[in-house]
Amino acid sequence: MTDEALCPCGSEAAYATCCEPIIEGKTAAPTAEALMRSRYSAFAKGKIDHIIQSHDPDTVGEIVREEVEAWSLQSSWLGLSVLRTERGQAEDDAGVVDFVAKYKLNGLTTQHRERAVFRRVDGKWLFVDGGEIPSEKQAPAQVKWVGKKKGKARRR
Repeated sequence: MTDEALCPCGSEAAYATCCEPIIEGKTAAPTAEALMRSRYSAFAKGKIDHIIQSHDPDTVGEIVREEVEAWSLQSSWLGLSVLRTERGQAEDDAGVVDFVAKYKLNGLTTQHRERAVFRRVDGKWLFVDGGEIPSEKQAPAQVKWVGKKKGKARRR
């Protein structure tokens, strides 16, 4: 299988059978991790509608679509690693996924480490909020969250 046919989420499955059906709304994400993987793939493919639609209605107003879209399209997405999941299975109503997303923007390779919080409403997983997980080598720092309205301290 070509690299282009593989899903960006790192599952080693074909995009057409992995994240694409979730991104295109043909199937619901069965778990919080599946939704998180589909959101990563949506960033990698520039599918911003999925980023917006899979966001919790209580926090989606914090997103600035143009900034998220610019970040998505201007970045080269290099890989996703799931560090751990907490709940978030089909029988749960909430879950947490810790992950690292690697991307390159303006010549700088970055590892975005995040603890993402999800909830399930009417059988549909939604992204609620996320916070940066500092790496062992990185001291906590003030970070400008891309795509968030001014004054908000939440991550996508």
